[in-house]
Amino acid sequence: MNRNNFRITLALAVLCSASAWPALAAESYPSRPLRMVVPFAPGGASDLIARLAQPRLAQELGQQVVIDNRSGASGNIGVEVAAKALPDGYTMLLGNVGTMAINPSIFPKFPVRPVRDFIAVTQVVDVPVGLAVHPSVPVKTMPEFIAYAKAQKGKLNFGSAGSGSNGRLEMEQFMRLAGIELTHIPYKGGAGAAATALVAGEVGLAFVSIASVMPHVKSGRLRILGVSAPRRIGALPDVAIMPELGFKEMTTGSWQGVYLPLGAPKAAIARLFDVWHRAMADAEVTRRVNESGAEVILSKSPAEFAQFMKLQNDRFALVIKQIGGITE
Repeated sequence: MNRNNFRITLALAVLCSASAWPALAAESYPSRPLRMVVPFAPGGASDLIARLAQPRLAQELGQQVVIDNRSGASGNIGVEVAAKALPDGYTMLLGNVGTMAINPSIFPKFPVRPVRDFIAVTQVVDVPVGLAVHPSVPVKTMPEFIAYAKAQKGKLNFGSAGSGSNGRLEMEQFMRLAGIELTHIPYKGGAGAAATALVAGEVGLAFVSIASVMPHVKSGRLRILGVSAPRRIGALPDVAIMPELGFKEMTTGSWQGVYLPLGAPKAAIARLFDVWHRAMADAEVTRRVNESGAEVILSKSPAEFAQFMKLQNDRFALVIKQIGGITE
């Protein structure tokens, strides 16, 4: 082989090798363990979903999935950790309605903006919330409650897990749509404290996760008048959802979804979308999620989830603006 032929052969070999790199990279991903950042402490709803999915994710990926709990600052610490991670597809964030849709309007100076700094992969669950009332409130249906609340203008108290909590903002939106006025009583210590206060009769009503109050609903100590969900839930099939009651805007609860830092490879986005869908569709995972009071809700595509997330940001930004802002 003469020198010119050798050079031509070598050049063709290099070109073929270079063109094969994207395919090889896609086929080999992932080649090492992945990290799932959960922006809350162990034991909470986000941590529970992460640990229910973890074994099935690891099985599908052929790699270990390490859960990294980074709690603090209403979830902002974990969000920042994930946003600043190397965008190589090996760090994902399990975000929720609070960190990804509510916090941006409560912490406008926080350097991370979820819509800008993350790639939305897929929603994975929704934790339905319901309007729960104490038996001391003499109503059994939503129309009865609205009429009663109008007659008791400002005298009924509702509880929440804090000024910027999902439960508080759900109630603020509900009040405006229903044309009623209630008095807010915030509780520290998370949603559990507000639910405990409701059961004790310290407040008359609250938007709370169905899972947190189901035992009290079954025993008759609380009554659910409506559920914020896109369809009726298995735990309360006879209770109407808020859209059926005329509140078409109120279709989501405390949803959770998967994100990657901006710049992550398309191959990683596609693979994780597929793997999370397989994991959450597993019969055992679905059963345990349902037992926890949540429901598996999967996005049709990353683009659909990105649009959902934008709409959720817009929704809560409007509610927070209507109430004059929130200072945490």
